[in-house]
Amino acid sequence: MKDLKAYDIQFVGLKQGHHRFEYKIEKSFFEYYDFDEFNDADVEVELDLEKKSALLELNFEINGSVNVNCDLTNEPFDQPIDNKLFIVVKFGSEYNDDDEEILILPHGSYEINVAQYIYELVVLSVPGKRVHPGVKDGTLKSELLDKLEELSPEGLSKNKEEIDPRWDTLKKLLTDK
Repeated sequence: MKDLKAYDIQFVGLKQGHHRFEYKIEKSFFEYYDFDEFNDADVEVELDLEKKSALLELNFEINGSVNVNCDLTNEPFDQPIDNKLFIVVKFGSEYNDDDEEILILPHGSYEINVAQYIYELVVLSVPGKRVHPGVKDGTLKSELLDKLEELSPEGLSKNKEEIDPRWDTLKKLLTDK
């Protein structure tokens, strides 16, 4: 498992201006957070840090895919993700992260760990309902989908044998008005 020290950025020694950091996120990154909903992960993170005299601007961009199980068929597939996050880091008397776009670090801080922001950005980029692309376009073949089709109302009517003729008389009552 990667040590999260790799995600520490010591901004005190940086000159004012733009600085670029790149990270490769894999499944081992999520093990630190005990997050096991991803089968695998291949995500590129680009962080553009702009250091100004009184604040820092962090601009995260992620691009890649995570391997998840389909909510309908439980078949694994690669879910593409692409997202951005912008955070302003200011300095104050005490740590405060109540606002999702502004982080206040205590005066005298010299580094920031961005691992939590990367984790949240990746996890929140995955849709709430994960549907295999083969389900959407009808190309996925699985036993589970065949069983669902068989048990659907249309599938049940195909499999039914002849209806009891006594019901036909009752159906006439509905149509006779």
